[in-house]
Amino acid sequence: MQVGLMAPQGWKGEYDGWDPAAAWARTVELARNAESLGFESLWVFDHFHTVPDPTDEITFEGFSVLTALAMATERVRLGHMVVCTGFRNPALTAKLSSTIDVISGGRFELGIGAGWKEEEWRAYGYGFPTLGERMAALGDHLEVIRAMFGPGRAAYEGRYAHVRGAINVPKGLQQPRIPIIVGGNGQRVTAGLAIRFADELNYVFLSPVEVAERIAAVRTRCETEGRDPATLRFSLYTRDEQMREAGQARTDVLGELATVGLDRIVCFPTRWAPTVEAQEAFAEDCRAAGLTLGVPVGS
Repeated sequence: MQVGLMAPQGWKGEYDGWDPAAAWARTVELARNAESLGFESLWVFDHFHTVPDPTDEITFEGFSVLTALAMATERVRLGHMVVCTGFRNPALTAKLSSTIDVISGGRFELGIGAGWKEEEWRAYGYGFPTLGERMAALGDHLEVIRAMFGPGRAAYEGRYAHVRGAINVPKGLQQPRIPIIVGGNGQRVTAGLAIRFADELNYVFLSPVEVAERIAAVRTRCETEGRDPATLRFSLYTRDEQMREAGQARTDVLGELATVGLDRIVCFPTRWAPTVEAQEAFAEDCRAAGLTLGVPVGS
């Protein structure tokens, strides 16, 4: 099981009261440190306002952050946990993704979901469609993105999105295309979209028991729907509170997650303390739990 980290960007209050320039310098420092410690990937949120309450505090925009981190790092995979598809035209999302993949040397992964944070949608002028409409739009958007990542000019006609001879050059460096991650806990529509379109299904905040049950159910469904279950990866964004305190309790949680069939976990140990020391302590607990990190630089 691989281990990725969220890069601090302010969304969960980690940069409340900070000077923006100092906060950005810390994000870059922690990204480089995460890579040097051997973590597999770095991720950002796709949000504009802080959580749980919108405050007038720093929240760096996700695509911009990843573009800069692509230049500041060399090895780690990069992506969102996850893009809110309603915030951008899906052809633009594909274009942004393809460009970052080139900038990063082929390290970008497109995590994408339907979105949920209502006040944020309304504040930025997107309205707030029903859940059914958001999920249906996600399906159309995935069709567009797949067409944009595929050969030639993209064409697709859907209720919520279309492209007509759209050119996407370059399409990224990775072959056969940039990996797609569908994010969400929905057992019917979300899982179905992952089976149809994605390389990975990303869960949020589930317990190890729940993860094991979901993975087994999705693998059975893959077989029913004609997809090789071995071709779909599974990941989990862990509960922040479980990763807050260094020590045996955190190590135990990490060790349990390693037994349930996940390919990757993504954690945010620097949510409360965006420091090198917090990252280093988390790396120690990962290794104590038997998780494989890369060889730290300088070892």
